[in-house]
Amino acid sequence: MSADDRAPTRRLPRAQRREQILAAATEALSRNGFSATSLDDIAAEAGISRMILYRHFESKHDLCRAVLDRAADHLLTGSEVEVGAASVRALVAWAAANPAAFRVLFQQAAHDPEFAAHPEKLRAAMVAEVHARITEDIPETPWTQWAARLATTASLDAISTWLDVGAPDPHRAADRITSVIESVIATL
Repeated sequence: MSADDRAPTRRLPRAQRREQILAAATEALSRNGFSATSLDDIAAEAGISRMILYRHFESKHDLCRAVLDRAADHLLTGSEVEVGAASVRALVAWAAANPAAFRVLFQQAAHDPEFAAHPEKLRAAMVAEVHARITEDIPETPWTQWAARLATTASLDAISTWLDVGAPDPHRAADRITSVIESVIATL
């Protein structure tokens, strides 16, 4: 569809238009990744012109950073629960409600050299939180650090795979992921 074929874009308040663009960019980036998604793809997803994109973002890089910041902010404000089974349930619930944002953070950005630091920072914070929780009950050793990293990686990879197969039964998925993590920690 060309820009001439589209219906006129309704004028939205600046904050609302920015949110619309970020939501559309999240969807487009989650499907194709950062390098394969153009600003034209994002504009088409949002139903706006590329010119409107440039009114809100100076470059594709700025837009992608804003998408990652938005996804991370939503994750952190939506999942503030104690580490353990409840946090796995919260992370699964968040991923189920925001699959594109989860994919952008933990699949697409993680594999893009330009943006990999963003999800790595989140992952490191998760590992630190899990490690702190483990060492409340078990003396710290190299194995507790291993368990914290493995538990975090297993959770994120399991959720990615779960989304890829259609996200069946979120409660059962959370229980299965928790079971895997508990078995890792039980080996300490």
